[in-house]
Amino acid sequence: MSKSVKAAIVQAAAVPLAIGHGIAQLVEMVGDAADVGADIVAFGETFLGGYPLWLDEAPGAAIWEHKGTQALHSILLDQALRQNDPRLAPLQALVDQAGILVSVGAHERVRGSLFNTQYLFRPNQPPMLHRKLVPTHGERLIWGRGDGATLGVHEAAWGGVGSLICWEHWMPFARAAMHHAGEAVHVAAWPSVREMYGVASRHYAFEGRCFVLAAGTLQHRADLLAGLELVGGDSDARDLLLTLPDGPLQSGGSMIIAPDGTVLAAADNEPDLLVADLDLSAIGRGLTALDTDGHYARPDVFELHIDRRPRDGFAVAANGLKPA
Repeated sequence: MSKSVKAAIVQAAAVPLAIGHGIAQLVEMVGDAADVGADIVAFGETFLGGYPLWLDEAPGAAIWEHKGTQALHSILLDQALRQNDPRLAPLQALVDQAGILVSVGAHERVRGSLFNTQYLFRPNQPPMLHRKLVPTHGERLIWGRGDGATLGVHEAAWGGVGSLICWEHWMPFARAAMHHAGEAVHVAAWPSVREMYGVASRHYAFEGRCFVLAAGTLQHRADLLAGLELVGGDSDARDLLLTLPDGPLQSGGSMIIAPDGTVLAAADNEPDLLVADLDLSAIGRGLTALDTDGHYARPDVFELHIDRRPRDGFAVAANGLKPA
């Protein structure tokens, strides 16, 4: 097994709402990361489609039947990624050619619902998905809840790769499930890596004895308005977005963290391609003192059961009819 992996975080402004345009931008950025020799590259939470900042920043967005909120939700439903989405073919082709792993957040549509999903694109394999288990606070107005079926880890030639999204890093059982699965590299996807989010990411690295790519995104009100124009410029949606504060609303702060909690590389609030060489032998050295899934566990006292069944909300019998 290789003892060194080159990791990258692309900290950039998303193309909000217009996911097709966002994919084209994503392919270019992944190409840039591949050119510097990255083995894995991470993007922040819902980089494809942009974080729904109006839920936090627009007064009244949660009012029942708010026309602007409805318009934006409808746009995201139309734009969101679907299973086997053909728009992702250029990205998958680049991943296959470059032999690179790409973790990126997106709005995903399942039937009539949206999910906050982190995609891991893998060479010559379908993407591995992780759907956010609990949308945080106002996010529950837009995203459904994921299930245990997407708490997966990809086994790369050099080690396991997994991800959690934003406040999932404060869910102790979710962390325990991922530590048990065995990650060498963990993608912590955030809208911005604020101070406490950086604390959570460093804690995850120390607790899980893994490298953490804490990936944040940049976003301005002007980005949202420009993205809206790309998808048709709905007037109700525009009126709502204009109530957002002008200027930067997401501020990056991405960082690459070692298994001892040390920050190997950090970005400020500007676009950046953050790169670091990860010495994987540091994982074994750290496990000497702390293995929360092994010698530092107490299975005689604590036991965690994980339901990894997909929860689609319905079942169909063999004859095609719903069971009685």
